[in-house]
Amino acid sequence: MKNKINIMLIEDHPEYRESIELVLSTTEDLLLARQFGTADQALHVLEQKPPVEVPDIILLDLNLPGLSGIDALPLLKKHSPQTPIIVLTQSDHEADVLAAISAGASGYLLKASTGSELIGGIRTVLNGGAPIDPKMARYMVDFLSDKPQHTEKDCTLSERELSVLTLQGEGLVKKEIAERLDISTHTVDNYMRRIYEKLQVPNAPAAIAKAFRSGLFPRNS
Repeated sequence: MKNKINIMLIEDHPEYRESIELVLSTTEDLLLARQFGTADQALHVLEQKPPVEVPDIILLDLNLPGLSGIDALPLLKKHSPQTPIIVLTQSDHEADVLAAISAGASGYLLKASTGSELIGGIRTVLNGGAPIDPKMARYMVDFLSDKPQHTEKDCTLSERELSVLTLQGEGLVKKEIAERLDISTHTVDNYMRRIYEKLQVPNAPAAIAKAFRSGLFPRNS
């Protein structure tokens, strides 16, 4: 049985890499196995033959020298398709984060996040969820509600499923959704899994985006 969850970090600032390494060193099951200052370096390792051990999760800075994080996302997914990728960003780069989520990122974390928030975000993604900061969730709602919508017959959600997704789009976390709807967190998990299956998306940000584009959410009045 694998004892450690191997994490790859792609971040160009040494001080931030050191801070993440320090935070992860406080956990027994999370290991910062590899870290790189550029996406090109990480891709060079993943492209090696025979292939190296693929990471369990990748933390990816968006603003990298050379190949940007957004441009690197599809290449990283190509070489490690089963590995979830969390983008790292500053709070004022909402458009970049939205582009990263559209490119296949499983979630994002603000660089200003605390150590516990970083660890919690990693565990959330590994458990099939996606950390969504309330500010980013609100931005996604405002951004996508202004886009043309079209209704897809195959994209149908029950009233309760739509309620769960709407609350997540407002930035509520699983526990808050459960309390608001007077259900268990386990039930919220079940609803989210069904939502992902119905919308054929991998995570919550993608589900929110598709729900808007499919006309499942009403426009802002």
